[in-house]
Amino acid sequence: MSGLVKFGVGVPTATEGLMYPVPYASIEDAVELAVMAEELGFESVWGNDHIASQRYVQAQFDDPPHYYDPLGYLAFVSAKTARIRLATCVIVLPFRHPVVAAKQLATLDHLSGGRLVVGVGIGAYREEFEALQPGVALHRGRYAEEAIRSLQLLFTQRRASFDGEYVRFADVESYPKPRQPVLPILSGGNSVGSKDRAARLGQGWLPACLTPEELTAGISEIRKTAADSGRELPAGFEVALQDCEEVIAGGRAHAGGRPFRRRSRQQRPASPTLSLAAGKFLRQRPASLPLQSSATPRSGFSTPIRCAARQAPAPPSAVAPINWTFAFRSPCATAVRAAFAASP
Repeated sequence: MSGLVKFGVGVPTATEGLMYPVPYASIEDAVELAVMAEELGFESVWGNDHIASQRYVQAQFDDPPHYYDPLGYLAFVSAKTARIRLATCVIVLPFRHPVVAAKQLATLDHLSGGRLVVGVGIGAYREEFEALQPGVALHRGRYAEEAIRSLQLLFTQRRASFDGEYVRFADVESYPKPRQPVLPILSGGNSVGSKDRAARLGQGWLPACLTPEELTAGISEIRKTAADSGRELPAGFEVALQDCEEVIAGGRAHAGGRPFRRRSRQQRPASPTLSLAAGKFLRQRPASLPLQSSATPRSGFSTPIRCAARQAPAPPSAVAPINWTFAFRSPCATAVRAAFAASP
């Protein structure tokens, strides 16, 4: 194990009205953010996935939020970058038939030169699926299980078939296969089901906003489930911990992802590109920051930025080997990274 944590940054593909006000970031902002993240040495960018605005968002804002397709966005970003990994955080499996998703993902992996990471999940809002297919009964966890298995068949077999409770297809010859020999699929979420799918099917786990103790316990659960199912976790099994922070123009910081009051345009958070520009001094820093084994994670710092920075503990020896990625779902990730580097 290297003792290094890789740092990624979230991109605002579908965050308006959820983590941030409406409007928040244009598609040009989102593209510039990814390009600048590569210039600054970040290891990865992560885009989320929503199809339709939620009822509570519709009620809170006069204007509808802009939700951009993460796969189309990452395909465009792949042509603008050369090194940074391109990740979904997450694509919602019930939104796309696995045969269609397999084609889109394999194409994107080729366009990017093998830089794709596929974070998958069941979706935070059942109402989005219900809007797409009214009256259709679906257990999203069981669907996710079938969808992941289907994707793996489509990525590896000459002709693939699947006959499940929800997913069915027959004798599908889908080429090209992904450019990477094994396209990494990370199971997103903190639930028991998410950890179970990571243990039995995935190449990693994509939890959010956990304490070091909760993270360690989750990894132990994954290892036990994998062992109980007769599986050895693959080499390089990745744990990509997400944290969400927000910087308000003028320097005041608070945790992102919480309910917020309406703000005037003058009170909107700093734009993604402005926030990243403040961190250009990091341009010469390595993509991964060494972790000191003496750094004890704790809370109670004066700002959530410093607290978030401390949520990247030295990986416990009991859970090696694990690849660690600290994925900040925030446009101010350079500020978080700087705080982490400066922490005593």
